[in-house]
Amino acid sequence: MATALPKRSELDENYTWDLGAIFPGEEQWRASADRVQGELPGLARYRGKLGDSPQELLAYLKAWEELAVPVGHLFVYATMLSDSDTTNQQATALKDQGRAIFAAFMAANSFAEPEILAIPQEKLDRFVEEEPGLAQYRHYFETLRKRADHVRSPEVEQVLAMASDVLDTARTAHGTLADADLDYGKVEMEGQQVEVAGGTINSLLRSPDINVRQQAWEQYADGYLSVKNTFASLLSGGVKKDVFVARAHNYQTAVDAALQQNFIPRAVYDNMLDTARRKLPVWHRYWSVRRRALGLDMLHPYDVFAPISKEQPKMSYQDSVDTISKGMAPLGEDYVEPMRRGLLQERWVDVYPNQGKRSGAYSSGFYGTNPYILMSYTGDLESTSTLAHELGHSMHSYLTRSAQPLVYGRYGMFLAETASNFNQAMVRGYLLEQNSDPQFQIAVIEEAMYNFHRYFFIMPILARFELEIHTRVENGQALTADSLIELMSDLFREGYGPEVEIDTERVGITWAQFPIHMYLNFYVYQYATGISAANALAAGILAGEEGAAERYKGFLKAGGSLYPLDTLKAAGVDMSSPEPVERAFSVLEGFVDRLEKLTS
Repeated sequence: MATALPKRSELDENYTWDLGAIFPGEEQWRASADRVQGELPGLARYRGKLGDSPQELLAYLKAWEELAVPVGHLFVYATMLSDSDTTNQQATALKDQGRAIFAAFMAANSFAEPEILAIPQEKLDRFVEEEPGLAQYRHYFETLRKRADHVRSPEVEQVLAMASDVLDTARTAHGTLADADLDYGKVEMEGQQVEVAGGTINSLLRSPDINVRQQAWEQYADGYLSVKNTFASLLSGGVKKDVFVARAHNYQTAVDAALQQNFIPRAVYDNMLDTARRKLPVWHRYWSVRRRALGLDMLHPYDVFAPISKEQPKMSYQDSVDTISKGMAPLGEDYVEPMRRGLLQERWVDVYPNQGKRSGAYSSGFYGTNPYILMSYTGDLESTSTLAHELGHSMHSYLTRSAQPLVYGRYGMFLAETASNFNQAMVRGYLLEQNSDPQFQIAVIEEAMYNFHRYFFIMPILARFELEIHTRVENGQALTADSLIELMSDLFREGYGPEVEIDTERVGITWAQFPIHMYLNFYVYQYATGISAANALAAGILAGEEGAAERYKGFLKAGGSLYPLDTLKAAGVDMSSPEPVERAFSVLEGFVDRLEKLTS
């Protein structure tokens, strides 16, 4: 009996996201697209006039916001429709058009920041004093002034904005190739043929059958290796884009651009990389504990998620919603009630895998839409954890949008990954407290280690990889498939240590299995900083620290209205210090200790 992923049309719509809440259908989307494209030229009336009066400046900012909302809706709808089924060519075309409209919107507004910067500081201060409506933009003006050396002339900014869609082609092509065009085959599991895909690989690697794990892992890697040169060309294009955009904005390097644009000190980035590398012996010990618990002479990469507990908990989607709700209860009903409503009534979540569905998970949405979630729920603790993680993002967006104007709606990934990992830490704490059965405890710790593995092992390795390949391109060196595979396998060999046997080619192609992350300029390090801040914040709330829950919700509502480190500091975490990263590794070490005792 063959088991294939269902077609999109075969899914129960109650477990798909409600895109109709944005646009009832394609006809309405196209009508809105036509209206937006007709209104874009109207922004030109403000060009050259932003310094004329506070009223003129405010009028432009309001016009920008009023147009940004429908542009955001067009982009979000088309992207999510395509991600639901990447084989749907009509949806792909809509996505391309949405991206083009977004690029046109950016180009139409490209004159604004150079013009605002041309207003003398004293005059701008006077504008803010004279026009009360400008007061809410004070922080925005301040951050813009700090980026003054990296904002180019209106003409250059317009060209860069117009080119943004073209420059993103490599990322789009990588995702389409990985999710729509590659066939990774099937593996036999429990008498059935199961399709290997981005939406199923994690559950296959959790199989207790080593043959299933090995075959699935090898076929998945081999799919990427079969077109390794194409993936390498695409990644090279993505890195060259990062370097080009950084240099075009007068940054010395791509990493400088990523950090300085988000007001993150280089010391925070370097501390994360240094600490993660220094703490690799913690991982080496974990591999040793895991190998012994599984009764293996040598661990392989396809064994790092193999179940140790004799009984893996199974949870329906409803069970997961209930568990997450109880885990987040310390934050109060004003957090839990809208979250449950979104999960069970408003169809925020695209729950189950289907043919052509984009791999991975994410939270999306915009002002005036639901905070949508894409995932591939498979009924295990990992799925519950993934749902909790993405809900952290979605509730962050939900509360930010309820408290902040559009100008502060973007809070950046440095803060976003704190909110997502916080939810996982809270739910994990609830599960460990509620059920003392040793096998259940082992299963929860395994899920925790899976999460830490991704954020404190994989992501720091990807961050080191990312820094090296950008440096090579900045120095004029070429990126080839073989050189990328060699670099990646060397980093994993160091991380795995003597307990794990390395398959150089298949481990080395891991970079290609991240079709989004590797194309977002110096994005991945924020997973490690995020899990560090998250565990520190969750520890205070789980310990019943007075005021901790309200401070945390204040962090979520702040959005981008403060600098990232200031937002976290107000919540109770100082990320300018190495202490939160060290504490997170202590949490990790504590899980290794508990697992060793439970499996001895």
